[in-house]
Amino acid sequence: MRQVQIQELRRNAILAALDDASAQEVAVNGDCLKLELRQRIYESEQPIREVYFPTTSVLSIVTHMRDGHQIEIGTIGREGMSAFPLLMGASSTANDCYCQVPGTAIRISADLFHKLSGQSSAFRQVLDRYLQAYVNMLGQLAACNRLHTVYERCARWLLMSHDRVDSNEIPLTHEYLAMMLGTGRSGVTIACGTLQQAGFIRYAQGVITVLDRAGLEASSCECYEVAEEQFGGLLRRMTSK
Repeated sequence: MRQVQIQELRRNAILAALDDASAQEVAVNGDCLKLELRQRIYESEQPIREVYFPTTSVLSIVTHMRDGHQIEIGTIGREGMSAFPLLMGASSTANDCYCQVPGTAIRISADLFHKLSGQSSAFRQVLDRYLQAYVNMLGQLAACNRLHTVYERCARWLLMSHDRVDSNEIPLTHEYLAMMLGTGRSGVTIACGTLQQAGFIRYAQGVITVLDRAGLEASSCECYEVAEEQFGGLLRRMTSK
């Protein structure tokens, strides 16, 4: 954990919308930290006291079923931030959030988040735009999980994660990917094996390496195109900086 540098702050699309004075406030009062795989960001029904803005990490929002199953209902990368409940006036949520791909993130207090969103109209506009894109994507993912094959969903998930990191390598086990997709490990193993045999990815020692992005895009369902349409502008802005 260390103090935030302004150039790091600009690597997140939401924070990049801050004016110079607000950005300096984040640099002074926030911190930059390395998130580890499965590190908890917030817990269901508990007060959310901190907000995380990924820069190279990727976060998952996960819902739990009574039988113990878990499924990912949202992915957060450098296009966004972790605290949707705070943005909508709540202080907690029924879901969990934790790190799905290790990397860096900028963390600020919930109090500072409320202050910044109230004093900067540009910051609030980007937050509202991101919230709308996220809500649109929730509906698409619900349909995706119901209608599309594990193979298609696996390709879609890998593409969405690849968009949010600075590397072709994604640390990931089949067990964890199965949990994210809400399916059995055997189905994910078959899907990843098929993608690997086609030369689109390589899987070894808990790391998936993207080898042929075009091949993954051709293998994915239409839902990746929807995700790219919703978040692509924010992600491309980060890529061009």
